[in-house]
Amino acid sequence: MYKIVLIFHIIVAITLIGMILIQRGRSGGLVEALGGVESIFGTKTNSLLVKFTVVLTVIFFLTSISLAYLYKAKAQEEGKSLIEAEEQTGQKQQ
Repeated sequence: MYKIVLIFHIIVAITLIGMILIQRGRSGGLVEALGGVESIFGTKTNSLLVKFTVVLTVIFFLTSISLAYLYKAKAQEEGKSLIEAEEQTGQKQQ
């Protein structure tokens, strides 16, 4: 379950970064470079991108909290503190 949430979190993070870069800022952002984004989404491009960014942001925070909870639960199942579990993980990778 942890790995599935982690993969979903990474996909959301990359998509969120892309959405922020596409949005029109004070100097135009990447919308000016792409040119055709407004013609694809129509005249309400800015409000659509803002709403989509808000949804992605909420999903990002929910997956962040879920990952923290799942990692804590995984460490407690093993009967170790989070620090001990992290030290053991670091030793396995070396």
